[in-house]
Amino acid sequence: MKKPVVALVGRPNVGKSTIFNRLVGKKISIIEDTPGVTRDRVYGNVTYQDYQFHLIDTGGIDGADDLFNSEIKLQAELAIDEADIIVFVVDAKEGLTANDLTIKDMLLKTSKKVIIAINKVDSKQSQEHLYDFYELGFEHYIPVSGEQNIGIQELLEMITEDFNAYEEESYEEGTIKFSIIGRPNVGKSSLVNAILNEDRSIVSNIAGTTRDSIDTPFTYYDKSFVVIDTAGMRKKGKVYEKIEKYSLLRAMKAIDRSDVCLLVINAEEGIIEHDKHIAGYALDAGKPIVIVVNKWDVIENKDDQMKQFTKQIRAEFQFISYAPIVFLSALTKKRIHTLLPEVIKVYENSKKEIKTSLLNDVITDAYNLNLPPSYKGKRLKIYFSTQVSTCPPTFQIQVNSKGLIHFSYSRYLENKLRESFDFEGTPIVLQFKNKGEQ
Repeated sequence: MKKPVVALVGRPNVGKSTIFNRLVGKKISIIEDTPGVTRDRVYGNVTYQDYQFHLIDTGGIDGADDLFNSEIKLQAELAIDEADIIVFVVDAKEGLTANDLTIKDMLLKTSKKVIIAINKVDSKQSQEHLYDFYELGFEHYIPVSGEQNIGIQELLEMITEDFNAYEEESYEEGTIKFSIIGRPNVGKSSLVNAILNEDRSIVSNIAGTTRDSIDTPFTYYDKSFVVIDTAGMRKKGKVYEKIEKYSLLRAMKAIDRSDVCLLVINAEEGIIEHDKHIAGYALDAGKPIVIVVNKWDVIENKDDQMKQFTKQIRAEFQFISYAPIVFLSALTKKRIHTLLPEVIKVYENSKKEIKTSLLNDVITDAYNLNLPPSYKGKRLKIYFSTQVSTCPPTFQIQVNSKGLIHFSYSRYLENKLRESFDFEGTPIVLQFKNKGEQ
Protein backbone atom coordinates (compact mmCIF):
# COMPACT_ATOMS: atom_id res chain seq x y z
CA MET A 1 0.00 0.00 0.00
CA LYS A 2 1.45 3.33 -1.03
CA LYS A 3 1.56 6.17 1.47
CA PRO A 4 -0.88 9.03 0.89
CA VAL A 5 0.54 12.45 0.03
CA VAL A 6 -0.49 15.61 1.90
CA ALA A 7 0.44 19.03 0.53
CA LEU A 8 0.73 22.28 2.45
CA VAL A 9 -0.21 25.26 0.29
CA GLY A 10 -0.63 28.93 1.07
CA ARG A 11 0.79 32.36 0.48
CA PRO A 12 4.19 33.41 1.88
CA ASN A 13 4.73 33.94 5.61
CA VAL A 14 1.60 32.20 6.88
CA GLY A 15 3.68 29.71 8.90
CA LYS A 16 3.69 26.66 6.64
CA SER A 17 7.25 25.72 7.55
CA THR A 18 6.46 25.81 11.26
CA ILE A 19 3.41 23.59 10.75
CA PHE A 20 5.50 21.33 8.49
CA ASN A 21 8.06 20.84 11.27
CA ARG A 22 5.32 20.21 13.84
CA LEU A 23 3.69 17.54 11.69
CA VAL A 24 6.97 15.83 10.87
CA GLY A 25 7.94 16.04 14.53
CA LYS A 26 11.32 17.72 14.17
CA LYS A 27 13.00 20.65 12.52
CA ILE A 28 14.39 19.40 9.22
CA SER A 29 14.74 22.60 7.23
CA ILE A 30 18.52 22.35 7.66
CA ILE A 31 20.57 19.16 7.81
CA GLU A 32 23.58 19.80 10.04
CA ASP A 33 27.01 18.18 9.92
CA THR A 34 26.52 16.58 6.52
CA PRO A 35 29.37 17.76 4.28
CA GLY A 36 28.35 18.42 0.69
CA VAL A 37 24.61 18.60 1.33
CA THR A 38 22.95 21.97 1.77
CA ARG A 39 19.33 22.24 0.78
CA ASP A 40 15.90 23.36 1.84
CA ARG A 41 13.86 20.43 3.05
CA VAL A 42 10.33 20.57 1.69
CA TYR A 43 9.49 16.89 2.04
CA GLY A 44 8.99 14.71 5.07
CA ASN A 45 7.41 11.51 6.35
CA VAL A 46 4.76 11.75 9.04
CA THR A 47 3.73 8.93 11.37
CA TYR A 48 0.58 9.42 13.46
CA GLN A 49 -0.79 6.44 15.39
CA ASP A 50 -1.16 3.64 12.79
CA TYR A 51 -1.06 6.04 9.84
CA GLN A 52 1.80 7.26 7.69
CA PHE A 53 1.89 9.83 4.93
CA HIS A 54 4.28 11.94 2.87
CA LEU A 55 4.17 15.68 3.53
CA ILE A 56 5.16 18.30 0.96
CA ASP A 57 5.50 22.05 1.46
CA THR A 58 4.93 23.91 -1.80
CA GLY A 59 6.45 27.25 -0.85
CA GLY A 60 4.65 30.58 -0.83
CA ILE A 61 2.21 31.34 -3.65
CA ASP A 62 2.10 35.10 -4.24
CA GLY A 63 -0.76 35.88 -6.58
CA ALA A 64 -0.43 39.63 -6.13
CA ASP A 65 3.10 39.62 -7.53
CA ASP A 66 3.64 40.21 -11.24
CA LEU A 67 5.97 37.22 -11.09
CA PHE A 68 3.02 34.88 -10.55
CA ASN A 69 4.35 33.17 -13.64
CA SER A 70 4.09 29.70 -15.06
CA GLU A 71 6.66 28.20 -12.70
CA ILE A 72 4.88 29.35 -9.54
CA LYS A 73 1.56 28.12 -10.90
CA LEU A 74 3.14 24.81 -11.79
CA GLN A 75 4.41 24.38 -8.24
CA ALA A 76 0.90 24.78 -6.89
CA GLU A 77 -0.65 22.64 -9.63
CA LEU A 78 1.84 19.86 -9.02
CA ALA A 79 1.11 19.86 -5.30
CA ILE A 80 -2.61 19.68 -6.04
CA ASP A 81 -2.11 16.94 -8.62
CA GLU A 82 0.19 14.80 -6.45
CA ALA A 83 -1.67 15.23 -3.17
CA ASP A 84 -4.45 13.09 -1.78
CA ILE A 85 -5.26 15.83 0.75
CA ILE A 86 -4.44 19.55 0.64
CA VAL A 87 -3.91 21.63 3.78
CA PHE A 88 -4.50 25.29 2.85
CA VAL A 89 -2.71 27.40 5.49
CA VAL A 90 -4.05 30.91 6.11
CA ASP A 91 -3.04 33.63 8.58
CA ALA A 92 -5.56 34.50 11.30
CA LYS A 93 -3.43 37.47 12.30
CA GLU A 94 -3.76 39.18 8.91
CA GLY A 95 -7.13 37.84 7.82
CA LEU A 96 -8.35 36.99 4.34
CA THR A 97 -6.24 38.41 1.48
CA ALA A 98 -6.36 38.58 -2.29
CA ASN A 99 -3.64 35.90 -2.43
CA ASP A 100 -5.85 33.57 -0.39
CA LEU A 101 -8.65 34.08 -2.88
CA THR A 102 -6.31 33.33 -5.78
CA ILE A 103 -5.28 30.06 -4.16
CA LYS A 104 -8.93 29.26 -3.36
CA ASP A 105 -9.79 29.52 -7.08
CA MET A 106 -7.05 27.01 -7.88
CA LEU A 107 -8.19 24.57 -5.19
CA LEU A 108 -11.86 24.71 -6.09
CA LYS A 109 -10.98 23.13 -9.44
CA THR A 110 -9.92 19.92 -7.71
CA SER A 111 -12.01 17.20 -6.18
CA LYS A 112 -9.38 16.62 -3.47
CA LYS A 113 -10.19 17.06 0.21
CA VAL A 114 -9.09 20.55 1.31
CA ILE A 115 -8.53 21.44 4.97
CA ILE A 116 -8.26 25.12 5.88
CA ALA A 117 -5.68 25.42 8.67
CA ILE A 118 -6.23 28.86 10.24
CA ASN A 119 -2.78 29.50 11.69
CA LYS A 120 -1.58 31.96 14.36
CA VAL A 121 -4.76 31.75 16.45
CA ASP A 122 -2.59 32.53 19.48
CA SER A 123 -2.32 36.17 18.33
CA LYS A 124 -4.61 38.86 19.73
CA GLN A 125 -5.76 39.90 16.25
CA SER A 126 -6.87 36.39 15.33
CA GLN A 127 -10.34 36.67 16.88
CA GLU A 128 -11.14 39.63 14.62
CA HIS A 129 -10.54 37.61 11.45
CA LEU A 130 -11.23 34.02 12.48
CA TYR A 131 -14.61 33.66 10.78
CA ASP A 132 -13.66 35.59 7.63
CA PHE A 133 -12.09 32.44 6.21
CA TYR A 134 -15.42 30.63 6.01
CA GLU A 135 -16.04 32.81 2.95
CA LEU A 136 -13.59 30.55 1.11
CA GLY A 137 -16.36 27.99 0.82
CA PHE A 138 -14.62 24.79 1.85
CA GLU A 139 -15.98 22.12 4.19
CA HIS A 140 -13.13 21.54 6.66
CA TYR A 141 -11.68 24.26 8.95
CA ILE A 142 -9.39 23.99 11.95
CA PRO A 143 -7.76 26.72 14.09
CA VAL A 144 -4.07 26.03 14.81
CA SER A 145 -0.89 27.64 16.02
CA GLY A 146 2.24 26.05 14.62
CA GLU A 147 4.37 28.19 16.94
CA GLN A 148 2.48 27.20 20.11
CA ASN A 149 1.58 23.65 19.00
CA ILE A 150 -2.14 24.38 19.29
CA GLY A 151 -4.51 22.22 17.23
CA ILE A 152 -1.75 20.16 15.59
CA GLN A 153 -3.05 16.84 16.91
CA GLU A 154 -6.57 17.75 15.80
CA LEU A 155 -5.16 18.62 12.37
CA LEU A 156 -3.48 15.20 12.20
CA GLU A 157 -6.75 13.52 13.12
CA MET A 158 -8.58 15.44 10.39
CA ILE A 159 -5.90 14.55 7.83
CA THR A 160 -5.87 10.83 8.66
CA GLU A 161 -9.57 10.22 9.42
CA ASP A 162 -10.14 8.48 6.06
CA PHE A 163 -6.74 6.79 5.82
CA ASN A 164 -6.16 3.08 6.16
CA ALA A 165 -3.50 1.83 8.56
CA TYR A 166 -0.18 1.69 6.71
CA GLU A 167 1.08 -1.72 5.65
CA GLU A 168 4.18 -2.48 3.63
CA GLU A 169 3.77 -4.35 0.35
CA SER A 170 4.36 -8.00 1.02
CA TYR A 171 6.94 -9.79 -1.08
CA GLU A 172 8.64 -13.13 -0.56
CA GLU A 173 11.17 -13.02 2.27
CA GLY A 174 14.64 -12.16 1.00
CA THR A 175 13.35 -10.16 -1.97
CA ILE A 176 15.52 -7.08 -2.59
CA LYS A 177 13.50 -3.97 -3.47
CA PHE A 178 15.59 -1.33 -5.21
CA SER A 179 14.59 2.05 -6.60
CA ILE A 180 16.11 3.90 -9.50
CA ILE A 181 16.37 7.55 -8.53
CA GLY A 182 17.78 10.58 -10.27
CA ARG A 183 16.82 13.78 -11.97
CA PRO A 184 14.84 13.86 -15.23
CA ASN A 185 16.33 12.46 -18.43
CA VAL A 186 19.28 10.60 -16.94
CA GLY A 187 17.97 7.32 -18.33
CA LYS A 188 16.10 5.83 -15.36
CA SER A 189 13.44 4.10 -17.44
CA SER A 190 15.97 2.91 -20.00
CA LEU A 191 17.90 1.35 -17.14
CA VAL A 192 14.77 -0.44 -15.92
CA ASN A 193 14.23 -1.79 -19.43
CA ALA A 194 17.86 -2.91 -19.69
CA ILE A 195 17.69 -4.73 -16.35
CA LEU A 196 14.42 -6.43 -17.31
CA ASN A 197 15.54 -6.81 -20.94
CA GLU A 198 12.22 -5.56 -22.24
CA ASP A 199 10.53 -2.31 -23.24
CA ARG A 200 8.23 -1.89 -20.26
CA SER A 201 8.09 1.92 -20.24
CA ILE A 202 7.64 4.61 -22.83
CA VAL A 203 11.15 6.00 -23.29
CA SER A 204 12.17 9.08 -25.26
CA ASN A 205 14.78 11.81 -25.00
CA ILE A 206 12.22 14.24 -23.57
CA ALA A 207 12.47 14.62 -19.81
CA GLY A 208 9.49 13.23 -17.97
CA THR A 209 7.83 10.89 -20.47
CA THR A 210 7.45 7.88 -18.20
CA ARG A 211 3.77 7.33 -17.50
CA ASP A 212 3.58 5.75 -14.07
CA SER A 213 5.85 4.06 -11.57
CA ILE A 214 5.33 0.32 -11.37
CA ASP A 215 6.86 -2.24 -9.04
CA THR A 216 8.28 -4.94 -11.29
CA PRO A 217 9.34 -8.26 -9.68
CA PHE A 218 11.99 -10.34 -11.46
CA THR A 219 14.54 -13.06 -10.77
CA TYR A 220 18.31 -12.90 -11.27
CA TYR A 221 20.36 -16.06 -10.68
CA ASP A 222 17.57 -17.50 -8.51
CA LYS A 223 17.42 -14.33 -6.39
CA SER A 224 14.18 -12.32 -6.18
CA PHE A 225 14.14 -8.58 -6.86
CA VAL A 226 11.60 -5.80 -7.23
CA VAL A 227 12.63 -2.74 -9.23
CA ILE A 228 10.82 0.54 -8.47
CA ASP A 229 10.94 3.12 -11.26
CA THR A 230 10.56 6.58 -9.73
CA ALA A 231 9.80 8.56 -12.86
CA GLY A 232 6.06 7.99 -12.58
CA MET A 233 4.91 11.02 -14.51
CA ARG A 234 1.29 12.05 -14.69
CA LYS A 235 -0.54 13.89 -17.43
CA LYS A 236 1.53 17.07 -17.22
CA GLY A 237 4.71 15.33 -16.15
CA LYS A 238 7.11 16.64 -18.71
CA VAL A 239 6.14 20.19 -17.77
CA TYR A 240 6.30 19.57 -14.04
CA GLU A 241 9.72 17.98 -14.20
CA LYS A 242 11.17 21.31 -15.34
CA ILE A 243 10.80 22.26 -11.69
CA GLU A 244 13.53 19.90 -10.63
CA LYS A 245 12.98 20.03 -6.90
CA TYR A 246 9.56 18.47 -7.40
CA SER A 247 11.05 15.36 -8.95
CA LEU A 248 12.32 14.83 -5.39
CA LEU A 249 8.80 13.97 -4.27
CA ARG A 250 8.67 10.95 -6.54
CA ALA A 251 12.18 9.97 -5.53
CA MET A 252 11.32 10.31 -1.84
CA LYS A 253 8.27 8.06 -2.13
CA ALA A 254 10.31 5.35 -3.83
CA ILE A 255 13.32 5.71 -1.51
CA ASP A 256 11.05 5.12 1.45
CA ARG A 257 9.97 1.72 0.13
CA SER A 258 13.40 0.56 -1.07
CA ASP A 259 16.07 -1.66 0.38
CA VAL A 260 18.67 -0.17 -1.98
CA CYS A 261 18.75 3.06 -4.04
CA LEU A 262 20.45 3.38 -7.42
CA LEU A 263 21.37 7.02 -8.01
CA VAL A 264 21.60 7.50 -11.78
CA ILE A 265 23.87 10.23 -13.19
CA ASN A 266 24.04 11.28 -16.83
CA ALA A 267 27.62 10.84 -18.09
CA GLU A 268 27.01 13.42 -20.85
CA GLU A 269 25.90 16.18 -18.48
CA GLY A 270 28.06 15.35 -15.50
CA ILE A 271 27.14 16.06 -11.87
CA ILE A 272 24.86 18.92 -10.90
CA GLU A 273 23.61 20.10 -7.51
CA HIS A 274 20.26 18.37 -7.93
CA ASP A 275 22.01 14.97 -8.08
CA LYS A 276 23.39 15.69 -4.60
CA HIS A 277 19.96 16.74 -3.33
CA ILE A 278 18.45 13.42 -4.37
CA ALA A 279 21.36 11.45 -2.89
CA GLY A 280 20.84 13.37 0.34
CA TYR A 281 17.31 12.02 0.68
CA ALA A 282 18.53 8.45 0.30
CA LEU A 283 21.19 9.14 2.94
CA ASP A 284 18.62 10.68 5.31
CA ALA A 285 16.45 7.58 4.89
CA GLY A 286 19.38 5.34 5.85
CA LYS A 287 19.34 3.45 2.55
CA PRO A 288 22.29 1.73 0.85
CA ILE A 289 23.32 3.55 -2.32
CA VAL A 290 24.94 2.55 -5.61
CA ILE A 291 25.98 5.41 -7.90
CA VAL A 292 25.23 4.52 -11.53
CA VAL A 293 26.88 6.57 -14.28
CA ASN A 294 24.65 5.99 -17.32
CA LYS A 295 25.11 6.78 -21.05
CA TRP A 296 28.75 5.68 -20.80
CA ASP A 297 28.57 4.55 -24.43
CA VAL A 298 28.85 8.18 -25.66
CA ILE A 299 32.10 8.83 -23.75
CA GLU A 300 35.40 8.64 -25.60
CA ASN A 301 38.69 7.66 -23.94
CA LYS A 302 36.71 5.58 -21.46
CA ASP A 303 39.61 4.48 -19.25
CA ASP A 304 40.90 8.00 -18.67
CA GLN A 305 37.42 9.42 -18.32
CA MET A 306 36.44 6.73 -15.82
CA LYS A 307 39.31 7.77 -13.55
CA GLN A 308 38.41 11.44 -13.89
CA PHE A 309 34.70 10.82 -13.34
CA THR A 310 35.38 8.69 -10.27
CA LYS A 311 37.58 11.43 -8.84
CA GLN A 312 34.87 14.01 -9.48
CA ILE A 313 32.15 11.85 -7.91
CA ARG A 314 34.25 11.32 -4.79
CA ALA A 315 34.80 15.08 -4.51
CA GLU A 316 31.14 16.02 -5.07
CA PHE A 317 29.61 13.17 -3.03
CA GLN A 318 31.88 13.23 0.00
CA PHE A 319 28.88 12.52 2.24
CA ILE A 320 28.41 9.11 0.58
CA SER A 321 32.05 8.29 -0.04
CA TYR A 322 31.25 4.65 0.77
CA ALA A 323 28.93 4.21 -2.24
CA PRO A 324 30.24 1.99 -5.05
CA ILE A 325 30.25 3.44 -8.59
CA VAL A 326 29.08 1.51 -11.66
CA PHE A 327 29.65 2.78 -15.21
CA LEU A 328 27.25 1.40 -17.83
CA SER A 329 25.04 2.12 -20.82
CA ALA A 330 21.37 1.28 -20.47
CA LEU A 331 20.94 1.85 -24.21
CA THR A 332 23.57 -0.65 -25.42
CA LYS A 333 23.45 -2.78 -22.23
CA LYS A 334 27.25 -2.56 -22.01
CA ARG A 335 28.45 -3.29 -18.45
CA ILE A 336 24.83 -3.81 -17.30
CA HIS A 337 25.95 -7.16 -15.84
CA THR A 338 28.07 -5.30 -13.24
CA LEU A 339 25.06 -3.64 -11.61
CA LEU A 340 23.01 -6.28 -9.77
CA PRO A 341 26.01 -7.86 -8.03
CA GLU A 342 26.64 -4.42 -6.47
CA VAL A 343 22.97 -4.18 -5.43
CA ILE A 344 23.24 -7.56 -3.71
CA LYS A 345 26.51 -6.63 -1.99
CA VAL A 346 25.33 -3.30 -0.52
CA TYR A 347 22.02 -4.88 0.56
CA GLU A 348 23.84 -7.64 2.43
CA ASN A 349 26.19 -5.08 3.98
CA SER A 350 23.21 -3.10 5.28
CA LYS A 351 22.00 -6.25 7.09
CA LYS A 352 25.42 -7.13 8.50
CA GLU A 353 25.68 -7.87 12.22
CA ILE A 354 28.96 -7.51 14.10
CA LYS A 355 29.79 -9.58 17.18
CA THR A 356 29.89 -7.46 20.32
CA SER A 357 33.37 -8.61 21.27
CA LEU A 358 34.80 -7.75 17.85
CA LEU A 359 33.03 -4.38 17.86
CA ASN A 360 34.43 -3.44 21.26
CA ASP A 361 37.93 -4.49 20.19
CA VAL A 362 37.78 -2.17 17.17
CA ILE A 363 36.30 0.79 19.07
CA THR A 364 38.76 0.38 21.98
CA ASP A 365 41.75 0.16 19.63
CA ALA A 366 40.53 3.23 17.73
CA TYR A 367 40.11 5.14 21.00
CA ASN A 368 43.58 4.23 22.30
CA LEU A 369 45.17 5.02 18.94
CA ASN A 370 43.68 8.51 18.86
CA LEU A 371 42.50 9.85 22.21
CA PRO A 372 39.85 12.58 21.88
CA PRO A 373 40.99 16.04 23.01
CA SER A 374 40.00 17.11 26.50
CA TYR A 375 37.48 19.90 26.97
CA LYS A 376 37.51 22.04 30.14
CA GLY A 377 39.54 19.38 31.88
CA LYS A 378 37.25 16.53 30.81
CA ARG A 379 37.99 13.84 28.27
CA LEU A 380 35.56 11.56 26.49
CA LYS A 381 35.63 7.99 27.77
CA ILE A 382 34.09 5.04 25.90
CA TYR A 383 32.83 2.20 28.09
CA PHE A 384 30.95 -0.27 25.91
CA SER A 385 29.65 -0.64 22.34
CA THR A 386 26.95 -2.84 20.88
CA GLN A 387 25.04 -3.14 17.61
CA VAL A 388 21.35 -2.41 18.17
CA SER A 389 19.88 -2.76 14.67
CA THR A 390 20.51 -3.24 10.96
CA CYS A 391 19.31 -1.51 7.77
CA PRO A 392 21.28 0.62 8.35
CA PRO A 393 23.75 -0.92 10.82
CA THR A 394 23.32 1.08 14.03
CA PHE A 395 25.75 1.02 16.93
CA GLN A 396 25.16 2.25 20.46
CA ILE A 397 28.26 3.50 22.27
CA GLN A 398 28.19 4.16 26.03
CA VAL A 399 30.28 7.14 27.07
CA ASN A 400 30.86 9.28 30.16
CA SER A 401 29.34 12.40 28.56
CA LYS A 402 27.65 12.80 25.16
CA GLY A 403 28.47 16.51 25.31
CA LEU A 404 32.13 15.66 24.72
CA ILE A 405 31.44 14.04 21.33
CA HIS A 406 32.70 16.15 18.45
CA PHE A 407 31.46 15.50 14.93
CA SER A 408 34.99 14.90 13.70
CA TYR A 409 35.60 12.21 16.33
CA SER A 410 32.35 10.47 15.51
CA ARG A 411 33.41 10.45 11.86
CA TYR A 412 36.82 9.05 12.88
CA LEU A 413 35.16 6.14 14.71
CA GLU A 414 32.91 5.50 11.71
CA ASN A 415 35.94 5.37 9.41
CA LYS A 416 37.64 2.88 11.75
CA LEU A 417 34.57 0.65 11.66
CA ARG A 418 34.56 0.81 7.86
CA GLU A 419 38.26 -0.10 7.78
CA SER A 420 37.59 -3.16 9.94
CA PHE A 421 34.29 -4.37 8.46
CA ASP A 422 32.91 -4.25 4.93
CA PHE A 423 30.12 -1.68 5.01
CA GLU A 424 30.54 -0.60 1.40
CA GLY A 425 27.39 1.00 0.05
CA THR A 426 25.51 1.37 3.34
CA PRO A 427 25.38 4.24 5.81
CA ILE A 428 26.14 3.34 9.41
CA VAL A 429 24.75 5.11 12.46
CA LEU A 430 26.57 5.77 15.73
CA GLN A 431 24.37 6.53 18.74
CA PHE A 432 26.15 7.85 21.81
CA LYS A 433 24.53 7.26 25.20
CA ASN A 434 25.61 8.34 28.66
CA LYS A 435 26.35 5.39 30.94
CA GLY A 436 23.11 4.18 32.49
CA GLU A 437 20.93 6.14 30.02
CA GLN A 438 18.08 4.14 28.54
